[in-house]
Amino acid sequence: MTITQLYYVLAVAENQNFTKAAEKCFVTQPTLSMQIQKLEDQLGVQIFDRSKKPIELTEIGKKIVTQARNIVNESYRIQDIVDQQKGFIGGEFKLGIIPTIMPTLLPMFLKSFIKKHPKVKLKIEELTTEEIIERITEGHLDAAIAATPLENETIKERVLYFEPFVSYIPKSHRLHSNKKISVSDLDISDMLLLEDGHCFRDGVINLCKAFKNHTDDQFQLESGSIETLIKLSNEGLGMTLLPYLHTLDIKEKEKENLHHFNAPPPAREVSLIYHKNELKIQIIEALQDVISGIIRGAIAFQNVEIISPIPNK
Repeated sequence: MTITQLYYVLAVAENQNFTKAAEKCFVTQPTLSMQIQKLEDQLGVQIFDRSKKPIELTEIGKKIVTQARNIVNESYRIQDIVDQQKGFIGGEFKLGIIPTIMPTLLPMFLKSFIKKHPKVKLKIEELTTEEIIERITEGHLDAAIAATPLENETIKERVLYFEPFVSYIPKSHRLHSNKKISVSDLDISDMLLLEDGHCFRDGVINLCKAFKNHTDDQFQLESGSIETLIKLSNEGLGMTLLPYLHTLDIKEKEKENLHHFNAPPPAREVSLIYHKNELKIQIIEALQDVISGIIRGAIAFQNVEIISPIPNK
């Protein structure tokens, strides 16, 4: 049994196709198939059900893949140990970022990080929290930036900052005349929200449910982007809540609709998250250092209330 064979097994399990897996591993399809067949012969079991289209794992194959993923990930740790000993920060690094953080935070730190660590090849994807958890667990992401806490025993979290909520209230809304508002002023029945799958949406719902007993079926308007929420609000269709960093780039005229909360303002916790195996930890620490340094000038860290993105928390 070799690490290479296990790596091939993981590639087929992910792609559900021997040809695609071979392309990903940069080997010929016969070579990959032969190595997997040798492993199956050695173990005396079938890892894949080749009669299915697409190819599926057998029951024992699912257990083998779980263990194979652990072994392959641990093998990568040897290179990590060498890199850390040499003080080397470089190589490919796959980073996921949730949609409500990506457009504001990424432009703030990307150029600085690339300049400081030119040997790191960042591959960045915009993903939902659910997708991020799945990909980190399966070893397809090295780290991610998401709203926390996630309460997932497989994932470690390093808090980067606390980002306050800011109310966006159009002139036609009942709360527009208030200079500042309280959480108790919020009524979820006249709020615009992001679509399901956004943890920021869950945070807003939890914030409102803490004071009013409303159910999800009262929502009339939902959108896939914060920019659309602002436009809908401008049309008088309701108020919304924005992450603080999004308020820095809105139009000057629209800033008249921003209303801050009374102290302490509710906020979300934003963290750098990664697998508990701590692979490529030197790059994770480099990211944390750059992001924390840049964000420090944009957000005050004290006197904020953290709102969990986990329902019923």
